[in-house]
Amino acid sequence: MLRYLTIPVTAFAQNCSLVWDEDSRQAAVIDPGGDLDRLLAEVQRLGLSLEQIWLTHGHIDHAGGAGELARRLSLPIIGPHPADRFWLDGLAQQSMMFGFAPAEPVAPTRWLHDGDTVSVGAHSLNVRHCPGHTPGHVVFHSPQIDRAFVGDVLFAGSIGRTDFPQGDHDTLIASITQRLWPLGDQTVFIPGHGPESSFGRERRSNPYVRGT
Repeated sequence: MLRYLTIPVTAFAQNCSLVWDEDSRQAAVIDPGGDLDRLLAEVQRLGLSLEQIWLTHGHIDHAGGAGELARRLSLPIIGPHPADRFWLDGLAQQSMMFGFAPAEPVAPTRWLHDGDTVSVGAHSLNVRHCPGHTPGHVVFHSPQIDRAFVGDVLFAGSIGRTDFPQGDHDTLIASITQRLWPLGDQTVFIPGHGPESSFGRERRSNPYVRGT
């Protein structure tokens, strides 16, 4: 079974998730924006072997700790899509702008594209390129457990901001309706901030995408 634990990190309460293979205890961390000692304490508590860093996009609250974590543990950084390269290159400037601890620029070991897969232990997750919040944003979907880690594309009752550089509202709506809804109403998603919800619930009640 694929398991996960979501841990809010940074002053922005960003949902960082540990995902792991229950049998092998091999694990990946999605969007380690900061609070690395807290994250590593959870890894130790759960008896996991942390082997990978997966990034949904390049904003500081999601990627700010990735460079240091990769360096400390010699971990590969996987994702996001190469269209977010300028965000990752500018992490040091982002950290100053938003009052974060100094962040290291990140050069992913592997960029991701729509239709790719990532694996942890015996489990594979599908990658969907979902631009709009940022141009290189990706989502990780596990059909096995009907879960999607969607970063800042979609929230319970809201959607991602599009007023940052290279954000685009129409593109974001298209990503949600064309890349997320086909995964099924039953799919529960873990957003970048706030509580979990399901695609079906958001299609019925989210004022930004209701009825789409």
